[in-house]
Amino acid sequence: MENKEQIQVMEVQSSEIAYGQDKAAIDSQVATAKMYPRNIKRSVDNAIALVTMDTETASTCTYSVPRAGKAISGPSVHLAKIIAQVWGNMRIEAKVIGVDAKNVTSQAIAFDLESNVAIKVEVKRSILTKYGRMNEDMIVVTGNAANSIALRNAIFAVIPKAVTDKVYKEAQKTITGDVSDATKLLKKKKQVFDGLKNAYEVTEQEILSSVGKVSIDHITQEDLIVLIGIGTSIKDGDTTIDSAFRKKKDEPKVELSAEQKAALEYDNNISMLIATATDVEQLDAIKEDNMPEKFNEEWQAAYAELMMPTKSKK
Repeated sequence: MENKEQIQVMEVQSSEIAYGQDKAAIDSQVATAKMYPRNIKRSVDNAIALVTMDTETASTCTYSVPRAGKAISGPSVHLAKIIAQVWGNMRIEAKVIGVDAKNVTSQAIAFDLESNVAIKVEVKRSILTKYGRMNEDMIVVTGNAANSIALRNAIFAVIPKAVTDKVYKEAQKTITGDVSDATKLLKKKKQVFDGLKNAYEVTEQEILSSVGKVSIDHITQEDLIVLIGIGTSIKDGDTTIDSAFRKKKDEPKVELSAEQKAALEYDNNISMLIATATDVEQLDAIKEDNMPEKFNEEWQAAYAELMMPTKSKK
């Protein structure tokens, strides 16, 4: 089952709105932040030192999830937490705010005390499977995954993209290590493939299919980063083994009427427009052009991907 996310981003201009019950404490923290402002260069240097400490730490800093037949990669919640910790003068929080018959809803807030700007993000994750509603334990797991996604999005919405990009690039360099020649690259490929096979009981062909390659000889350094990110996403609950590595079997063909075929073509056109939009202005134009409500989730997911730091549609 592939969970669909609904993400809402809202900028909050005052601490009272963001943390109404803790206004006095927040006011004190804002005053302290103004008195002891962060040193940006030192914060960035400290973040880079942490993410490049070892390969294991660097590997947790990227994630990859399947979307529309390809893997979408980006900086993970683990990287977000590292940057937030060394950025300083921040308050972050994530919690589940609702569970209904179909979804669990998580809300996260990242509040930069120094600039007095807070970003609130909400994420919905489905709790339905092909067998029905998840049991309570799995709902908790899904809620934790939603918390991570919401927190990641909120932190990266507050911290400047230039900072995130710089730290993320250094983490990527550390993830694969030295693959400067064919022998070293081959050794790293074997290490990554063996790790995925042993951890998730997948075949070499399934791993290759997840990055659109037909042979391990065609795997690049960038592909290795994506594969390592997929492993991180599975561990964090962002995706599943089946969604990442195993394509669904083709459903039996059903004959459609002429009216149904026309409606399907119309729907496919809207989906294609949403999937190929390269900026939020194009998405806004699609929505304003009498877009049916059934495309709201698809539209919101595309909007969230375009808003995510370091990610853009090609």
